[in-house]
Amino acid sequence: MSDWLHNLPVPLMALVIVGFTYLVAAAIFAGIALVATGERAKSLKAISPGMLPVLGIIFGLFVAFTAAQVWGDSDRASAAVSREASALRSAVLLAGGLPAEQETKLRGLVRDYVGQAVAVEWPMMAHQEASLKVTPPALADALQLVITMTPQGTGQANVQRELIAALEQALDARRQRIIVSLAAVNPVKWWCLYLQAACALLVIGLVHCDNRLGSAIAMGLFATGVATSVLLIAAHDRPFAGQISIQPEPLLQIMPEAAAKT
Repeated sequence: MSDWLHNLPVPLMALVIVGFTYLVAAAIFAGIALVATGERAKSLKAISPGMLPVLGIIFGLFVAFTAAQVWGDSDRASAAVSREASALRSAVLLAGGLPAEQETKLRGLVRDYVGQAVAVEWPMMAHQEASLKVTPPALADALQLVITMTPQGTGQANVQRELIAALEQALDARRQRIIVSLAAVNPVKWWCLYLQAACALLVIGLVHCDNRLGSAIAMGLFATGVATSVLLIAAHDRPFAGQISIQPEPLLQIMPEAAAKT
């Protein structure tokens, strides 16, 4: 599935997928109508209807396995964003145990990081262009600030240790978020899914080749089911792309000032 299709609103995505699926079904129907004439119609109708349940089951398994991958990626992406927001919130709260100047600087760096993630990384993830090659400067500076500080007493030493752990957790969650943003159903799976659907449509058309109306109705119903399954998978295929996508709301909620800034 191409990038432009994944970023379409759901109604337009549905129109494209349903239109393409019906076009495939219509082409198969027209091909059978041209071939199934005279004696050939009797030979083609001899194909056992028992193939239909087998093909339907195989198609259903394809859909189930593909959907399982999509739901898994979506859950991982949502968990990564929540973990990142939780770690940053912990860092903001722990910053209260630092001297005023360092607290202000750390909160500002976290605020800058959230703004960068929302304004830059989210659009890049939607197009699968985000990369792990560059470490976010604001978060790196925040970690450097905490590491190089000289704690005054046991309390600040404990705060420093917890802050380092929280910032490292935020970095790890960000890595997971970007990795999941690159996940998608590969083209081979899409081709196999549609090829299996085309085989089932072909058998439906051959079994009912002597009844054009019945064949059209049966193929239309099955094509509708195929289009619905493909739409459901495609709409959730990329966790950070499209109308149904994971938004950066958890990050904005832990640092409300970033919402006005971005």
